[in-house]
Amino acid sequence: MVRHLAGLDEIALDTEGDSLHHYPERLALIQIADRADQAWLVDPLALADLEPLGKLVGGERPQVVLHAGDNDLVHLKRRYGFTFGAIFDTSLAARFLGARALGLDVLLREYLGVELPPSRQKDDWSVRPLTEAQERYAAADVLHLLALKDRLVEPLRAAGRLHWVEEECAALAAEAVAERPADPDALAVAAPRTVADLGKIPGCTPRVVGRWGQAMLEAIARAQALPESELPVAPRPPRLPSVPGPVRRRIELLRQWRTDAAPATGLESGVVLPNRLMRPIAEAAPRDLEALSRVEGIRRWRVESFGPQILAAMRTT
Repeated sequence: MVRHLAGLDEIALDTEGDSLHHYPERLALIQIADRADQAWLVDPLALADLEPLGKLVGGERPQVVLHAGDNDLVHLKRRYGFTFGAIFDTSLAARFLGARALGLDVLLREYLGVELPPSRQKDDWSVRPLTEAQERYAAADVLHLLALKDRLVEPLRAAGRLHWVEEECAALAAEAVAERPADPDALAVAAPRTVADLGKIPGCTPRVVGRWGQAMLEAIARAQALPESELPVAPRPPRLPSVPGPVRRRIELLRQWRTDAAPATGLESGVVLPNRLMRPIAEAAPRDLEALSRVEGIRRWRVESFGPQILAAMRTT
């Protein structure tokens, strides 16, 4: 499979997890398709080594086409150490065309007239063997992605926004994924009943389980027997530092500009200027495009397309 895919310009990729049925979530299935309507279902639970697949997606070719691929990338990066070269996210592409409904089923129906099989997102994808219905559903998620990409690229190019999407996709591919931090509430959430259950929780190493496992299980059992009124209250998270007045004013001006500017673009206001950039821009208070381009997280396309308006919006302060 990998030898065949390595000779292609593009492949489609999707994954299925088991978050509704296991904690922590596991990657239960990887789906891949090519332009010849061939689909492969890869079982990461059965394969000890996914390195060949990691090498395949780590270069500039083949380009990996996904739909709303944030979680797919996080799983593959964090669990298997994958890196990604070139990706194209059809959900991002549709959003930059002004689409509000971004579900794969909606976009395939609108652009290709394709109806997906009934959703099986609530299935436990770690159970083997997969049913025929599950296999059809999993394959359908990737078989039409390359054709959908084709239908999205042309209007993006005509609108002068293809490079916007390409820059966003490059940033998504390059985004580092930190190890999941230890969760102090993980035991309470998972409520393990056995030593084996404890071993599945991040941070519960064999040494920890061997030394304190039985005591932890007994403490959990005692807590579960308590009435709700006697359970301790979880501590509140610390408050964020207050925002200085001038910065708050610039945030308000940016928010108002965004609200006014978005309708003319046909885009959601969060695409024109996402919330995550509001405070960094307001704190930096840039006076020119070069200074604006140095704000962490801002994309080149956003500076080129909206930079002068962003600067003008803050000049009233």
